[in-house]
Amino acid sequence: MPETEPAVANRKILFGAAYYAEYQPERSIDVDFDLMAEAGFSVIRVGESVWSRWEPRDGEFRLDWLEPVLDAAHARGISVILGTATYAIPMWLARKHPEINAEKSTGAPMGWGRRQEIDYTNLEFRRHADRIIRAVIARYAEHPAVIGFQVDNEPGVALLHNDGVFRRFVGWLEHRYGTVDRLNEEWGLVYWSHELTDWSELWRPDGNAQPQYDLAWRRFQVEMLDEFISWQAAIVREYSRPDQFVTTCYSYFVRPAMHDESCSRSLDVVSGNAYFRVQDALALPSSPVTGVSAAQMDGAWRIAFAGDRMYSGKQAPFLVTETNAGSIGPQSFTEPAWDGQWRQIAWMLVARGAQMIEYWHWQTLQYGAETYWHGVLPHSRKPDRVFRQLAELGKEFAAAGDLVAGLRPQSDIAFLFSNDSKLAVEFSSFLPGRGGGPDPDATLVVLHTLYRAAFEAGLSARIVHTEQLIGSTGGSVAPSLGVDSARRPAVPYMDPVIAASEFPVLVAIGLTVLGDEVLTWLRAYAQAGGHLVIGPRTGYHDHEARARTNTHPAMLADLAQVEYVEYATLREPTTVLLDARFGSSSDAAATGWIDYLATTGAEVLGAYDRRGFEGVPALTTAEAGQGRVTTLGTIPDAGLASTLMAWLIPTEDPWVAMRRTHGSTVTVSNSTTRGGGVLRVVHNWSWSPATITLPQDVRDVASGQSFSAGTTVTLEAWDVRPWLVSAVASDQVH
Repeated sequence: MPETEPAVANRKILFGAAYYAEYQPERSIDVDFDLMAEAGFSVIRVGESVWSRWEPRDGEFRLDWLEPVLDAAHARGISVILGTATYAIPMWLARKHPEINAEKSTGAPMGWGRRQEIDYTNLEFRRHADRIIRAVIARYAEHPAVIGFQVDNEPGVALLHNDGVFRRFVGWLEHRYGTVDRLNEEWGLVYWSHELTDWSELWRPDGNAQPQYDLAWRRFQVEMLDEFISWQAAIVREYSRPDQFVTTCYSYFVRPAMHDESCSRSLDVVSGNAYFRVQDALALPSSPVTGVSAAQMDGAWRIAFAGDRMYSGKQAPFLVTETNAGSIGPQSFTEPAWDGQWRQIAWMLVARGAQMIEYWHWQTLQYGAETYWHGVLPHSRKPDRVFRQLAELGKEFAAAGDLVAGLRPQSDIAFLFSNDSKLAVEFSSFLPGRGGGPDPDATLVVLHTLYRAAFEAGLSARIVHTEQLIGSTGGSVAPSLGVDSARRPAVPYMDPVIAASEFPVLVAIGLTVLGDEVLTWLRAYAQAGGHLVIGPRTGYHDHEARARTNTHPAMLADLAQVEYVEYATLREPTTVLLDARFGSSSDAAATGWIDYLATTGAEVLGAYDRRGFEGVPALTTAEAGQGRVTTLGTIPDAGLASTLMAWLIPTEDPWVAMRRTHGSTVTVSNSTTRGGGVLRVVHNWSWSPATITLPQDVRDVASGQSFSAGTTVTLEAWDVRPWLVSAVASDQVH
C-alpha cells in the first residue's frame, strides 16, 4: 500500500496539552510553563476557540494577547499549534447576521449557546471568517514556536438545512447529473410519482423517504465540509512557512457530515481526538458480547481502533490532538483512570502511528459546558496524581527519543471502510437495533465486531478506505457550491498485487454501497493471492444505493462459488455448528442477519443449528485464482468472530503465539521504526500481574534495559513495555 512520508518531521513524540490562558483566573503563565517543562511537555495547542477574544467587536482586532504565551513556550523549547477560530463565533456576529445560524431542519434554527452553530457556506460568515483567519495567522505565522496550524475543530457536527444550502444542493445535482431526465432515471423517481420536469420541483430533504435522494444529500454535505476545510487550509498556506503543517482535529463520533479520508486530502497530516472509558472498562478479558449492538462496548480494543482509524486517513502517521487527561464528561459520569492507564493508552496510540499525544486540557475549567472535563491540573491548580502520572510518561518519551517517532504499524489483516455505506445505512439500516427498530450504526457495528475479534486474537490491523483502493484524479472541491473552491489532490491507485502481499487478509463485510470499480478491485485482489472475506450486504447496492440485479454476492459470486437470493434479520442469536477443524463450536453464534447461502462449489465450513435454517451454510470458502474468497453469511458474535480470526491468520509469529498462550490479559502491538527495526508494545490489561517468557532479545526503549530471549518478565497491573526487538544501525542512536 502506498504510504506518505510523515508531514510532522519531529525526531521525538510531541507530548503536551491544549492550553487556554484566556480561560483561566489571573495567574502567571510562567508557573504553568515551568510545570509543563517539569512534565516533559513539548507541544501545546492554542487559539481555536476564542474568536471573541481576537475580535471583540466588528473590525476591532486585539491580536497581541497570545504573544506572551508563545514566548513562554518558546523559551522552554515547547512547540505551538495555532488554531483558526472559526467554529465558535462571537455574539456580535450572531446579532449582526442572524441568518448565518445553522438550521437543523428547514426553517428550524439551531440557536446559540453551543458551538458550530453556523452555516459555513454563508457568504457573510465566509467574509468575516476570512478576515479573522488572515489577521491571526499573519500575526503569528513567523513566530519561532509555531510548528503548525489547526483549521477549525471537530468539523461536521450537523447536516445543514439552510435555504442557501438547499439551493446549492440543487446546483450540485445539476452539475453531477446534467438533466432532470437523467436524475429521474438514476434515482428511480417514477416510484411514487416523484419524477421531476424541472430542477425547481425538487422537494426539501426534511420528510424525504427516497434512499437515492438521501445518499446524494449526505454526499453533498460531506463535500461542503471538505470545501470548507480546504478553503481555510488554502488561506493559512498563504502565510505559513514550508516547515509548518496544516491539519484539523477530527472527532470520529456523531459527525454526520465528516468523511476523514476525503477531508484530509487538502491537509498535511491527520489529527484526531481519542477519548475512552477507563478504569475496569479497559480490562481484559473483556465483557462478553451479548448482541450486535453490544459490539460498541468500550474496551482496550478501542484504543488500537482509534489509532488505526486515524492512520487510515492518509495511511500515514498522525497526531492525537485530544485524549483523556482526567475524567471526561459531566459530574454524573466521573471515571478517572487507574495508575498506569495513561501510559497504556499513550503507548498503544504511539504503536499505531501517533506522532503526538496531546491531552484535553491543561487546566480544568471553572465555568462553562465542560466544567467537569478534567484537565492535567484540577480546579485547585495544584499538581496531583494526573500530573505525576503524565510527568513519568513524559520522561519515557524523552528517553525513547527518535526510536518511536513516526512508527508505521504492521498489519496482519485489513478492514475495508466505505463512507458511502455508512451514510446509506444511517438512513436505511439492514440490522435491527436494541430497541427493535433499525440500527443506524450498523456499518460501524459490523466493523467494530470484527476488529475487536482481531485485536483480542493478537492480530495487528489496518483500516483502508474504498477511495484508497481505486484512487481518484483529484479536481475541484464542490465546484457548484457557489463559494470559493479549492483543488482536491489526487489519490493514487492501489495495486491489488502489492496489497495482497502487504495485508494477506482483507475483510469487506457490511458494506452495502460499493461501486463497480471497488468490486472489480476486490476481484483482482483475491486473484492476485489475497484472502478476501465478504459477508452480509457486501456490494448489495451500487453507487446510487440501488439494489443490484446481479447474482449475489454481486460481481463476486463466481469467485466465492456461493450465491444467495433470500436473507433474513435475526432478533435472537442462532448457534452456528462449525466444521470439526475448528474444535468446539458451542460458543459460535450468528446475530442480526442471515444470508441463505447456497454453495456452487465452495467448501462449507459451518451451518446454522436452528429450525428453519437447518443446513443453510453460515461460512464457506473457495480458492480464487492465486487467492481465496471466504463468505460469512451472518454477523458473528464474539465466539464466532474470534474463531474466524484464528482460522484466517494461523500466524507463526512467536509474539502472537505468546499472546494466545500467556493468557487473555496480554496484548502485543507491532510497528516498524524509521530505522527498520521492529517495536513490540506489550500491554497487561489487568489488576493481576502477568508473567511472560520473551521469544526474542529485546531492549526497552523507555528504560534502556535489555533482556535476552527466554527471560521471564513480569508485567505489573496496568503495565506496558515498549520493546525494540530487531534493531538496525540507525536505531542505535537517540
